[in-house]
Amino acid sequence: MSTHFGIDIGGSGIKGAPVDTSSGTLVADRLRIETPQPATPDAVAAVVARIVQSFDWSGPIGATFPAIVQHGIIRSAANVDQSWVGADADRIFTDATGSAVTVLNDADAAGLAEVAFGAGRGVAGVVLLLTFGTGIGSALFLDGRLVPNTELGHLEVDGHDAESRAAASVRDEHDLSWKHWAQRVDRYLHVVEALFSPDLIIVGGGVSRKHDKFLPLLTVATPVVPAQLLNQAGIVGAAIAAAAEPPAPG
Repeated sequence: MSTHFGIDIGGSGIKGAPVDTSSGTLVADRLRIETPQPATPDAVAAVVARIVQSFDWSGPIGATFPAIVQHGIIRSAANVDQSWVGADADRIFTDATGSAVTVLNDADAAGLAEVAFGAGRGVAGVVLLLTFGTGIGSALFLDGRLVPNTELGHLEVDGHDAESRAAASVRDEHDLSWKHWAQRVDRYLHVVEALFSPDLIIVGGGVSRKHDKFLPLLTVATPVVPAQLLNQAGIVGAAIAAAAEPPAPG
């Protein structure tokens, strides 16, 4: 068994657990702590350290973050404090935990988990994970290799930012029927399909639990399937990223 630690940082909660990265399973029950408000670097780092310490963990750690993450540097901040922009998250969390931490975008982490152990396992070619939640997150893969930091939820579709029309939160806010919302998702997926010609689209986010309500209504030619790892995807994907990171020189 090869064990690495995964942390999933979200706008409302931070959760973590050790993961068997040879099977994609959690080695222990995850611990979840509410995201501090405001979610400043110091406050988030303190919660991350608390979760890691609760498992008496030492060794590589992966952490998801709800933002563009370029070589460990945070480049956007939609669901966390603006003071994160430009921050070296790898360094902040490494200092807080005493272990080497690899930080990556949250949708990218979910995609890593799905490609390694879920709906995208063994699928060659172009695989696209789209997470429908507060917004639309994306993770793009070519033959199992991640193209990081795609922001396909912000594609312009019919003059609108795609996630402003087709995110799962929009369905709730406007009390849209599954049929009406599926039409919006379908329109978005037709644009994505035309741009990327994917071999498989995986739909994630909480709404994927109710995939039977909307996936049968889609008309795109690309196969569209629900994600399989659900709430564990972020933690598992973060641990996979930690396992793949080469040791720091030293």
